[in-house]
Amino acid sequence: MLLPDWAVLNAAIEWLGHGLWNLSWWEIVLYTLVTTHITIAAVTIFLHRAQAHRSLELHAIPSHFLRLWLWLGTGMVTKEWVAIHRKHHAKCETVDDPHSPQTRGLDVVMWRGAELYRAESKNTETIQKFGHGTPDDWVERNVYTRYSWQGVGLMLILNLALFGAVGMAEWAVQMLWIPFWAAGVVNGVGHYWGYRNFEAQDASTNLSPWGIIVGGEELHNNHHTYPNSAKLSVKKWEFDLGWAWIKVFSFLRLAKVQRVAPIAHRVEGKGSLDMDTAMAILNNRFQIMAQYRKLVIGPLVKQELKKVDHSVRHQFHRAKRLLSRETSLLEDRHHLRIQSMLEHSHALTVIYEKRLALQQIWLKTSSNGHDMLAAIKEWVHEAEASGIQSLRDFAHQLKTYSLRPTAA
Repeated sequence: MLLPDWAVLNAAIEWLGHGLWNLSWWEIVLYTLVTTHITIAAVTIFLHRAQAHRSLELHAIPSHFLRLWLWLGTGMVTKEWVAIHRKHHAKCETVDDPHSPQTRGLDVVMWRGAELYRAESKNTETIQKFGHGTPDDWVERNVYTRYSWQGVGLMLILNLALFGAVGMAEWAVQMLWIPFWAAGVVNGVGHYWGYRNFEAQDASTNLSPWGIIVGGEELHNNHHTYPNSAKLSVKKWEFDLGWAWIKVFSFLRLAKVQRVAPIAHRVEGKGSLDMDTAMAILNNRFQIMAQYRKLVIGPLVKQELKKVDHSVRHQFHRAKRLLSRETSLLEDRHHLRIQSMLEHSHALTVIYEKRLALQQIWLKTSSNGHDMLAAIKEWVHEAEASGIQSLRDFAHQLKTYSLRPTAA
């Protein structure tokens, strides 16, 4: 028996209002957060760590699921995303970087990051040069790549069917999640503002010590320092949600970690410099320079501030940060400020020059272990003879580094 026209109309209106799932507002919010988090996990685990940097091997089950979800939730093509990200690392902070706020401006990358991605995805040279090793099976060629935007269209249809008209709003949030958080916030603010554990040669920063919203990608300075590490957190108080998922996958034998950041082992009582020490210093050079900032530059800046006249104390503003900063990131005004500080403190001059000299050791001699060992020995000898206690203590600590952990 056919329903009256008004009954059909009412049924249609009810369906448009609620869809197949008549959920409360908080259940709809929860659904949106869960689906956007799966998208973030797919980007950071599959695209970023497994595909772009090969720091992780994924079992076929999560790999195929995350590829499918990316097709539905973003429309991004694996080869294109990987190629653009690899080029970002290779050309970081230069005019060839696809999305550096240092060259393009923070506003552009923050609000038009998705446009920059689409523009670079059309650069065939980028895709061919940097997109190697990505999936090239039948599904990738004939579905995900060929019909990239049909996936997000299917997601829209599913949302409308399940939630009615509100499904459109959910779909909009799902589609904007990656362009805003990953393409905008991480690629933009993550190279402009935040804290730095390590003085990498680019402007990368950690946005937050708790990588939750963007699955650990907030720890961007850590990543640029150790790009091939499957774990983005370094400090004990940092949290990488993507790494937590990887640990779950590993426990279930659905993932295998290939590489993580090196651990700086120290052997207490070791007082001689040998090849093992030299290689350990090279492997852990970023952590060692972070220790130099903490143990040498920081205490001496405080000490010197007490000595200088009040009339010039303003010139020591942010002295610890400037004296520790990667030199390629310093502007002319920073060099002038540093020069002014050094003119008022012989001790700061010594530790600044020793910091630069230590960095030059692995830049010039890393290809020859014996030359590097000889250079480190000379650096340690000069540091011990400097008369600056914090520098002498640091030189003594250098002798204790080892590639091997202390035996239990």
